[in-house]
Amino acid sequence: MPDIVSSAAPHPAREAAVATAPGWWVVCLCAEWCGVCREYRAVFDALRAAHPETRFEWVDVEDEEGLAGDLDVETFPTVLIADGAQARFLGPLLPQAGVLARLLSGLQGSGPATPVDAEAQGVFERVLRVRGAPAA
Repeated sequence: MPDIVSSAAPHPAREAAVATAPGWWVVCLCAEWCGVCREYRAVFDALRAAHPETRFEWVDVEDEEGLAGDLDVETFPTVLIADGAQARFLGPLLPQAGVLARLLSGLQGSGPATPVDAEAQGVFERVLRVRGAPAA
């Protein structure tokens, strides 16, 4: 599935998110029962250590199904990347560190955000509400 992009108009919650979530977020949507996810967790954690300026969050879509909402995650891992205000990418990735690192770098260097699908933005806003406090 390619990244989800549409012509969604600016959303008031995005403006509030700017103040509460500065910086980039990478959210991995996985499931504990998934062997690929279990293997990818170490890769994800290594990327977290390599990119301390970016917020990395792991969401088990079954244990925290409220965060995924109505999003039907069909392929694991599925990753959401947001610039702190709005979702910039939502889609499955090959479970390789280089793939995520290149995608993150490309999005960070791409300039102003392209409006995204409302579903992707909704997932980010729910994650932001629940996980918005600074990581420990």
